[in-house]
Amino acid sequence: MQKKIYTSVILVMLSVMSYAQKMTSMVYHQYDSTDLSLDFFTPENFSNEAFPLVIYVHGGGFSGGNRTGGHKLGRHLAEKGIATASISYTLSRKGKGFGCDNAQQEKIKTMQLAASETWQATQFLLKKVNELGFNPNQVFLAGSSAGAETVLHAAYLDRVKFNLHQSPLAPNFKYAGLISGAGAILDLSFITKENALPSMFFHGDADPLVPYGVASHHFCSPQSPGWMMLFGSSAIAAHLTELNVSNHLYRFTEGGHVHAGHFFYRNQQNVATFIQDVLSGETFFNQTVSKSKAK
Repeated sequence: MQKKIYTSVILVMLSVMSYAQKMTSMVYHQYDSTDLSLDFFTPENFSNEAFPLVIYVHGGGFSGGNRTGGHKLGRHLAEKGIATASISYTLSRKGKGFGCDNAQQEKIKTMQLAASETWQATQFLLKKVNELGFNPNQVFLAGSSAGAETVLHAAYLDRVKFNLHQSPLAPNFKYAGLISGAGAILDLSFITKENALPSMFFHGDADPLVPYGVASHHFCSPQSPGWMMLFGSSAIAAHLTELNVSNHLYRFTEGGHVHAGHFFYRNQQNVATFIQDVLSGETFFNQTVSKSKAK
């Protein structure tokens, strides 16, 4: 009996060791006093065939959170043959806030910096494509809350005008698709027929921080320093539909900002299915409406 217990313990330890080896941490950008890192989850069924990659940006109001927020997603997608790079970025609003009392230009600069660092992470990974084994034509962006605002702007801001670093991502590089949890963009005109990406959105329609439709950030009054109009998930999805670009919008009725991480922390198969549908070449315009159960 004792021998069986020892054997079981050894098997569990080997299983944990094997599981842990599937994640590799790397520094993708260095400042004078700060390193920005990412955690790379390699698909469990890794073979000679290149696999898709998701670059995940965590939420936290640009003042908190960390890249472990993408680990559940990374582990799930790895089982489906999809790699994930969950990245750190500069928490430039730490100790400063990101609400109505913060100047509009500071907010815009915050999004620009986070988008620029996402481009740096992308460039770093593309330089290591042969080593890491992913398909450079199948790179998706994903983000929750502040991370969703980041990836939307990383997808659509002009990389020549808005890049803040010396080694820019090539202007002709195009991501394969985008997954946004409670995100929004500054201007729909950024999204054109030429640069539009197949997208998956999920958002509570009563979100008090990031508008589901079109409203000011945090619903700030026009008189406040932080007044800034944003176009949320439903507005972006409608715009993509007008452009005949595939999209799937998940609407949580009476739901708040809590749904920002809904399909990243649970039911991650919805993300995997979206990626598979995009890569299959399928065109789709879907809306799924669910009553929010979140308190």
